[in-house]
Amino acid sequence: MHVLKSVGVMSVAKMMGILYGCLGLIFIPFFLIFAMAGTLAGQKEVPFAGVIGIVLAVAMPVLYGVMGFVTGAIGAALYNLLAKWLGGFELELEIRPAGVTAPYPLIPPPTPVTN
Repeated sequence: MHVLKSVGVMSVAKMMGILYGCLGLIFIPFFLIFAMAGTLAGQKEVPFAGVIGIVLAVAMPVLYGVMGFVTGAIGAALYNLLAKWLGGFELELEIRPAGVTAPYPLIPPPTPVTN
């Protein structure tokens, strides 16, 4: 068994920031639909509805990325602190021979043809 005693706070924060930013991309179509619906609703009720929806569509991945970076950094720092007290994650690692990258063959072997 191997024990993961600490993680790089900045490396976790960067990865989480990118992952959350990518998740924020999921919301772009919804905000663009809301922007179009706001524009069609009429300019008298909400004059900037379309613009607000477009701004939110652009800002959502950025805001999610920032939130992911901050929560990733906090989570990694907390993990490092708790791992000192509790011992960290236990990992079982397997050493594979060079050239083997998958636990199963990527291209299955041909099946014998029987007549």
